[in-house]
Amino acid sequence: MFFKEDRTFREIQRRSVEDWLSQMEMHDDLLARGGVKVTREYIQFLQDQIHFLQEQGQLKDQFLRKLKEDKRNLIREREEKE
Repeated sequence: MFFKEDRTFREIQRRSVEDWLSQMEMHDDLLARGGVKVTREYIQFLQDQIHFLQEQGQLKDQFLRKLKEDKRNLIREREEKE
């Protein structure tokens, strides 16, 4: 059976990080405020990488399914000729 992925923890974690970054934007220290932008950009980069790798994995899965199906068809054809 397949279950829907529970993303509750990830959503809580994401909101917590966003809240913390929002608080850091109001910080008196210029370096702390500057780091918020860099951190958000890095988080976005990582999310983009995750999405890219998931798509790439799906393409590999499709290719392997097709390859497996082609192999089965080739075996059937050989058996029918014999």
